[in-house]
Amino acid sequence: QRRLCRRKKGSNRRTKARLLVAKAHGKIANQRKDFLHKLSTDYISKFKTIYVEDLPIINMIKNRHLSKSISDAGWGMFIRFLTYKAEGAGRQVIKVNPNGTSQICSDCGGRVPKTLSVRIHACPFCGVVLDRDHNAALNILALGQRVQSLTKQVAVCVG
Repeated sequence: QRRLCRRKKGSNRRTKARLLVAKAHGKIANQRKDFLHKLSTDYISKFKTIYVEDLPIINMIKNRHLSKSISDAGWGMFIRFLTYKAEGAGRQVIKVNPNGTSQICSDCGGRVPKTLSVRIHACPFCGVVLDRDHNAALNILALGQRVQSLTKQVAVCVG
């Protein structure tokens, strides 16, 4: 990209440099898609029901500190892959509200506010100490199971 911006506009060398940059970006995009396809296929084959946070990715990308990391990870693409593969395999992907999943204690339900830089969840109410992401995963699992049971009850009442 640096070489491309130094080239004179309209020159053949600039065209060649532009094609090289496009080829490099295309390769990275293909590697990301390949990894996400393999990971989503693995999850679909291992699990009957998958619970994910229904994150507002478009809004999160507006944060200039996190946008590159979020885009590189390809969260939206991964959830799309999971969803369409789950439909084809007869599996379920359930999206849960992400509000407070990392702030609420998975053991006692107490609210423990923390900034993004704090990576350990230490509950002052019940004394449980977990990795922040593990605590959030337990909360997402519990919320997802609650959502799933509610949808089953509604289906039984309607059907």
